[in-house]
Amino acid sequence: MPTRTAGLPVVAFVGRPNVGKSTLFNRVVGDARAAIVEDRARTTRDRMYGDAEWNGRRFVVVDTGGIEIAPGDPIEEQVQIQARLAISEADVIVFLVDAEVGPTPADQEAAELLRRATKPVLVAANKADNEKRELSAAEFYSFGWEDTFAISANHGRNVADLLDAVVWALPPESDAEKARKAREAEAEAWAKDVAEGRIQPYVAGEDDDDEGDDDDDDAVADADAAEAARWDAQMAAEEAEPPAIAFVGRPNVGKSSLLNSLLGEERVIVSNVPGTTRDAIDTTLAWGRSEITLIDTAGIRRRGRVANGPAAEKYSTMRALKAVSRADVAVLVIDAADGLTAQDAHVAGYVIEEGKGLVIAVNKWDIVEDKTHKTFDEMVVKLRRDLAFIDYAPIVSISAKTGQRVSKVLELAVDVWGERRKRIGTGELNRLVRDAVERTPPAMVHGRRAKIRYVTQAGVAPPTFVFFTTDPESIHFSYRRFLENRLRDAYGFDGTPVKLVFREQIREKRTRRNPNRRR
Repeated sequence: MPTRTAGLPVVAFVGRPNVGKSTLFNRVVGDARAAIVEDRARTTRDRMYGDAEWNGRRFVVVDTGGIEIAPGDPIEEQVQIQARLAISEADVIVFLVDAEVGPTPADQEAAELLRRATKPVLVAANKADNEKRELSAAEFYSFGWEDTFAISANHGRNVADLLDAVVWALPPESDAEKARKAREAEAEAWAKDVAEGRIQPYVAGEDDDDEGDDDDDDAVADADAAEAARWDAQMAAEEAEPPAIAFVGRPNVGKSSLLNSLLGEERVIVSNVPGTTRDAIDTTLAWGRSEITLIDTAGIRRRGRVANGPAAEKYSTMRALKAVSRADVAVLVIDAADGLTAQDAHVAGYVIEEGKGLVIAVNKWDIVEDKTHKTFDEMVVKLRRDLAFIDYAPIVSISAKTGQRVSKVLELAVDVWGERRKRIGTGELNRLVRDAVERTPPAMVHGRRAKIRYVTQAGVAPPTFVFFTTDPESIHFSYRRFLENRLRDAYGFDGTPVKLVFREQIREKRTRRNPNRRR
């Protein structure tokens, strides 16, 4: 079952359609584009979550679709379910109304619903952009709540006063909140040590002649201890954030159904109508002793259809791509009935360009007809052939509708997340590359052969290796792929791209030491 982020309290923004809930959400979370904002009712559909902090207190804010008693549309009826779920899980409710329009029957209906809530309710009369509207907002005191604020979410007017009241109404800090603060403080201390140079990365030197190779081996071996300290500091800083896994793919392939199946609840709206999901929806899920963040995204359409489509659709695609950039691993969901399409390959390519891990989930496996024990293997062979540039990505067949193997998706995604963070000691890495180069050296170019002097792992997520060589331009793409394959053969790196960087190393000749010279 899903859990709130490390036990943080929840603040829900509710109200009738088009009163500015998404605008207030974006202002509070500090991202003007977190939720889609359009001057049109019913733009927001799913619950949209974001972290916020005010007066030293962290909490989760939830943007919801507009409350309507009888929407008269199947999708909008699910929007109402999502809004009511947000009300039920909230610790504080902010009831947004429109100061420009004044109280409406729809506001009265929403107020009747909120009067049954057991949590504190604060009324925010939005669009009070001037003193006249601020005075007219007093009409909303008739709803019966004493805490009524005239604000402008668009301009920030009086939003600070509202947030002061929100923090005051929150329940006391839980043990989970206190524990999270302690972890964040520790991670921040590690990051500060790295930034201020208390833990320095090791840069190895080399001799110019072959007789210096033993010295090089010793230097490389000695580097491991210093390098381990650097990596430990980096890992400690990174572990403050849970793994983020984004579900991506074409519209209507079952991304939202997969998320709901994993969570065991209707977290996001599911419909056969393509384009139902518009925002990138984050959900935190308990996983062992830790937690992971799941991101449901809108279907990524072809560029031409996005350019010619409505504004909300354009922003949905932009948010889906942005979700990939902030995720650690992307799960590419494809339709088993349709097989791999050009658009699926395009989405996979974008994931790899962003340097993210990748898992391929073949959904709707339950509707594949005439399956045999060879059907899946045959599909894997076809996918490997059509997606040769990501032959390292694990593939799993699932059915989000029946729940078949859906948990395997998360297991693979978390494994890939671990592969992205894998680090290799400098000594071990150089021995592997040296053996590979001795067995298969680079090709001769213009009568000369490039020499690889030294290699080090410069980063993780994705694993990044820097090769220092005498002539990086002469090393052909095929040989670079050969070195990548040797790294994968030795260390796996399943599901994650591996970045190889080749740099020229100009070495100055050093005076050879005389062993008989007196020191």
